[in-house]
Amino acid sequence: MNMEIIYAGMNMLDNFFINFKKEDNISNPPYEYSLLASLNEEEYPRYLKKIFKYTTGKTLNLQNPKTFNEKIQWLKLYDTTPLKTQLTDNVLVRDWVKNKIGEEYLKPVLWIGKSFDEIPFDELPQQFLIKCNHGCKWHYKIKDKHKFLEIPQLFNSVKECFDGWMSQSFAFWAGLELQYKNINPQILIEPILNDTDNPYSTEYEVYCFNGKAKIYQKMYWGYPAESSIYDENFNQLEFKFYYKHKKILQPADSIFENLKLLSEILAKDFKLVRIDWLKSNNKVYFNEMTFTPYSGFYVFEDKKTDLYLSKLLNIK
Repeated sequence: MNMEIIYAGMNMLDNFFINFKKEDNISNPPYEYSLLASLNEEEYPRYLKKIFKYTTGKTLNLQNPKTFNEKIQWLKLYDTTPLKTQLTDNVLVRDWVKNKIGEEYLKPVLWIGKSFDEIPFDELPQQFLIKCNHGCKWHYKIKDKHKFLEIPQLFNSVKECFDGWMSQSFAFWAGLELQYKNINPQILIEPILNDTDNPYSTEYEVYCFNGKAKIYQKMYWGYPAESSIYDENFNQLEFKFYYKHKKILQPADSIFENLKLLSEILAKDFKLVRIDWLKSNNKVYFNEMTFTPYSGFYVFEDKKTDLYLSKLLNIK
């Protein structure tokens, strides 16, 4: 299978589990898909502790979580609701967002269906994004439709990936993110939105804690990824959220005030949610809601960052 295609969906596991210590008494990685998918719900806490130990080298305290990563693990087990599942679904979330802030903030959708085999390629533009509604990074960007259709090996590799994703639940891919568990899998196709001010795809991530927007991150999804992080007053912070991101310094964008208002409307009833926005031609579009960002396996440059974020999150 084409490795570029595999990366589109597998980089979640790479990011979470590469270069971490392996617990001595675990012969196989505790995040193996078929193992997690076969568990009974009462076994989730025990296996989540194994995953956390394997991933971070630390013991997970679910009774009294203190760090940001620990609190996200607690939220996975004890704060997953049917509404979170609905809003994690990239199809169902659209009507909810439309009712909350208006249809003008929704990205256009070119097609929605149940199977890769049903995609009407002849009716689609030259460039578009194919994505699953029930996972993270389960997507593929078509930059030249004609070349894509004319190369059987590439086409079949992409189809193989989507066929596999459509048969799986993302809940068991990256550490028991249970809000994904009961999503009905679908494929949606969107036009490619580009930011004319930047050669890379620009994304804004707004972290809302107990309904309030407290942290803003401007992401440039180039190679490597770059980001700038700001506090609730739009002052730039020195830390990075993830060790692979390159930190860059620049003033906060003028759209941050609007993102604050919009994000807090959407985040009103949740303890933690990261709301992602895309910018295209000076307009922002809602992208997705993430309730357990990075599955609670952030790699911080120092412990202070983990504790700083933890203080913002009240899970009581």
